[in-house]
Amino acid sequence: MLKLLGRKNAFNVRKVLWLLDELGLDFEQEDWGRDFRPTADPAFLALNPLGTVPVLLDGDAAIRESHVILRYLASREAAWRLYPQALVARAEVEAWMDWVAYEMSLPMRGAYLGGELGLVPWKEASFVQLGRSEYAKRMGILDTALAAGGPYLAGEAFTLADIPAGFVVHRWFSMASVERPAMPALEAYYERLSARPAFLRHIRNGLM
Repeated sequence: MLKLLGRKNAFNVRKVLWLLDELGLDFEQEDWGRDFRPTADPAFLALNPLGTVPVLLDGDAAIRESHVILRYLASREAAWRLYPQALVARAEVEAWMDWVAYEMSLPMRGAYLGGELGLVPWKEASFVQLGRSEYAKRMGILDTALAAGGPYLAGEAFTLADIPAGFVVHRWFSMASVERPAMPALEAYYERLSARPAFLRHIRNGLM
């Protein structure tokens, strides 16, 4: 049976939980990380020398990095509706996944870790302001893309592209400390995702 290592309230773990639920897979989950078993434990480091969550165990294989795990699971289950085999369509999905991984790192540290949670070292005022500004800019990019295409990021169907993006959109609409200009396409997208039971169970579930 699959086993997912990582605390259920962690950003990157929740993305994997969402996909596991979408795929209807049986799995076990163990809480590792903040407030739970430390990822500095030698047993965990033997599986992931980076000491980060999540880690997916599939038999003797230990898969790390949330977006790698998403791709792995979709391929394992031949869920080509989520992760197309056609290279051009797959490239569009992966481009949005990588965009979230790279482009949302700074905004989430400033706006969320600093501005919302007040965590050191991210709570310095100028960094928080930058994070909020950059978060809004990137949500505007999503709004424009969805208005021009959609109803999902990679086109007509829900794909892996919508899992990382859906989470950062959820966080955008959940933060109390940001000003949100009207973004009709993004707002409609958020409600569209909220019609998915797995999204409600693992993302829009009372956690930010």
